[in-house]
Amino acid sequence: MDLFEAIRERKSVRSYDEKPVPTDVLEKILEAARIAPSASNVQPWHFIIVTDLQKRTALSTGKYAKFLENTPVVIAGLGDREASPKWHVVDVTIAMENMVLAATAEGLGTCWIGSFHESEVKAALSIPDKWEVVAMLALGYEKEKMDITRAILKRLHKRKTLNEITSYESFGKTKPT
Repeated sequence: MDLFEAIRERKSVRSYDEKPVPTDVLEKILEAARIAPSASNVQPWHFIIVTDLQKRTALSTGKYAKFLENTPVVIAGLGDREASPKWHVVDVTIAMENMVLAATAEGLGTCWIGSFHESEVKAALSIPDKWEVVAMLALGYEKEKMDITRAILKRLHKRKTLNEITSYESFGKTKPT
């Protein structure tokens, strides 16, 4: 799958098959995060891979994160506040998006998780204070079923056009002809 196909095919998956993610595939996805760019090449990230059911359950307490309990892999993306006080969130986000696209290219589904209680995640995963939980990522093979919520949202919230989201040289200025 080429890059643009992965970008087009990427979707938020909230229902996963029980099939485990092979180690070599997981490591390829993690490698995509490792080689991501970061401000001053500080690489202020750390990723915790969670497959244990009890820990996944502990991570699923957020309002929109209940499905993590039934997700084969959850990856917690952490940012080092001390190493990069201004840019750790942006840098971790870039690395995690690399994981999302790599997972899509490998035929896996993902879902970005921002619905969590940081104190609970830190306690469940023994995360030291200097690390901020930036986001979590659900990862696995999509369960073969019709996702009615996704179908409804897709119809209600169509993608904006390029003209709606871009300006040239200053805000609101259209593309020169």
